[in-house]
Amino acid sequence: MSESDIADSWSSGVVVDILIHDSDDSQSPRADPPMEQQKVVAAAQVQAPIISSYNHKIRPLLDAIDSLRVLNVMKEGIQLPTIVVVGDQSSGKSSVLESLAGISLPRSPGICTRVPLIMRLKSHRSPKPELHLEYNDMNVPVEESDIVAAINVATDELAGSGKGISNTPITLVVKKDDVPDLTMVDLPGITRVPVHGQPQNIYEQIRDIIMEYITPEESIILNVLSATVDFSTCESIRMSQMVDKRGQRTLGVVTKADRAPEELLQKVNANDVNIGLGYVCVRNRIGDESYEEARREEARLFQTDPYLSRLDKSIVGVPVLAKKLVEIQQKIIAGCLPVLVKNINDKLSANVSELETMPKSLNSVADAMTAFMRIIGAAKESLKKLLFRGEFDEYLDDPTKHGTARLVEMLNEFSAKLQNSEESDPKKDFLVEEINALEDAKGIGLPNFLPTSAFLRILQRKVDQISIIPIEFAEKHWDYIDKMVTAVLMRHSEIYYQLKVPTNRAAHKLVEKAKEQSINKVKEFVQMEKFTAYTCNPDYMMEWNKLMAQQDCFVNTLYTAITNVYGSCSWVRVEGIGDIEVQHLRQQPRQVVQQAFDLKMRVTAYWKIVLKRLVDFMALHLQYSVHSLLNNGIEEIVNELMGSDGHGIEKMLVESPAISEKREKLKKSIKQLNESKEVVTKVMDKIAGYDDYRFFAS
Repeated sequence: MSESDIADSWSSGVVVDILIHDSDDSQSPRADPPMEQQKVVAAAQVQAPIISSYNHKIRPLLDAIDSLRVLNVMKEGIQLPTIVVVGDQSSGKSSVLESLAGISLPRSPGICTRVPLIMRLKSHRSPKPELHLEYNDMNVPVEESDIVAAINVATDELAGSGKGISNTPITLVVKKDDVPDLTMVDLPGITRVPVHGQPQNIYEQIRDIIMEYITPEESIILNVLSATVDFSTCESIRMSQMVDKRGQRTLGVVTKADRAPEELLQKVNANDVNIGLGYVCVRNRIGDESYEEARREEARLFQTDPYLSRLDKSIVGVPVLAKKLVEIQQKIIAGCLPVLVKNINDKLSANVSELETMPKSLNSVADAMTAFMRIIGAAKESLKKLLFRGEFDEYLDDPTKHGTARLVEMLNEFSAKLQNSEESDPKKDFLVEEINALEDAKGIGLPNFLPTSAFLRILQRKVDQISIIPIEFAEKHWDYIDKMVTAVLMRHSEIYYQLKVPTNRAAHKLVEKAKEQSINKVKEFVQMEKFTAYTCNPDYMMEWNKLMAQQDCFVNTLYTAITNVYGSCSWVRVEGIGDIEVQHLRQQPRQVVQQAFDLKMRVTAYWKIVLKRLVDFMALHLQYSVHSLLNNGIEEIVNELMGSDGHGIEKMLVESPAISEKREKLKKSIKQLNESKEVVTKVMDKIAGYDDYRFFAS
């Protein structure tokens, strides 16, 4: 076969997108038996029928995927069908790449590819090749003889002159006659032990890059393996098995077949490492062989070797590999197109919706005022839902914002604290305070009248003792309201970063003002309770009568116990109060005890009214105060932000850099997604018109 024949077979359609992970390839000496010319010709032409038959139909699919890559659709989280080539160092992977691409790559004893190298080979009829490198937003023309040197210069610029790696890509575009239309991305290769000048975590860096590309389900893993090693020990096999346990998207390429022919036959037949897509065995170019000579030597090897000749001809040779890649690529692309359409549409809809929810650019004070009033209105509605209506749909996962529930909890806690206070325990020092108050209130008058001053004295002291409790409750309540108002306002104004600080300050100032007014009102109410004793609640008289019904029994029991069994009775039970220690009362005159008991029961009955009235007042007062705050007071935020000169609202005209950047990013993304959608739709329409469309979907 002539060199032009081989070129024709390539240009007839070996087209595939490949990502390559580089390793160093050792060169083996040539020691092959004589060649059988006829068998070589037959083997070298093995790929021609299917490629020539479907080239014009496969080409639109590959053009579409290439267009999507140029549009950076993968940055939108949309995966593209890709063949990823992986292999351990010295597996012969670089030589496989050169055999498929027909182009020389940088070679060195260490890692020769230190940045992603995107190679786009395009066949065209011009006799003069056109080559250029693209990196750092530059387009640098390159002579064909200077490709390796130019790549090395660009690599040093991106990754430094040492031995480190970088994730910034270089694109090499090659347009020349008799090359396949082929896109390849050559990535830094697998190395386990860092050499001098490399970072200690070089393996982890490279591993992360490889895993990023082989993990997506859309990726086909082309695993290059040396026939001289145990496949199960290969790092590339271990990585591929991590993401493709069944091997359903893994194809094995075995190199250096001439070095271990007997072992190769056993390994391929056994398939111990679960290569689901099968194997292709190849012989790479050695030394200064031309590509034509290399293919002839490969065909002769697999025809004449006593072991390798027993391999099925459908799994040997670079031409077979090219054919297999074409078939795999067209099927995976065609199979992914419907999913691509859906993913692009979903992402496009999400981005359009997000852009629509972003604030419109404010170009005038009128626009800014309208936007701000919309923020205030939305915040008021949210607060009413949270604090009054018990609607928590905006904060389902944040119980701290469930206002009605939290306010009830605080009110119940306040009530319990009042009920459990020391002043609410009538058993303590029973009648002692009452006896002292009656003693101090003595005056000229009828003996069967209780002095009002004694009642008020006890009442005022008790109110003083618990007066801090409603004030603390009011402070706690308003602190919660402050947090709620601030959080809701911040949420509704977050897109206007320039408003956050002044809005937060104005909201806090507003709530502090309401808090101060509220606490003054609470203090006033507490003073009212001390000023006079009054209630029209019938529960007071009912409770007093119930307690007083036990007066005679209490007094008789107290003094009977003293007379008959002195010192044997220290406790007396009074229903509604409990067991009372009475030893300290025995020396008091009966009339004094009777009057003190009456006064105690009046205070006890009235104290229950006072506590209930405090709880009721606090509930009604605080609810109404918050209602007034939302309906009237929150408008003060507008005045606060506008300022005394009325120009404060103009600050809203300055858009946040982050918001502006996000808006432009969304617009750019939507534009790219629309273009991507158009690309995929066109190719879908085109292949749908083919008579043999099932070929693409099979």
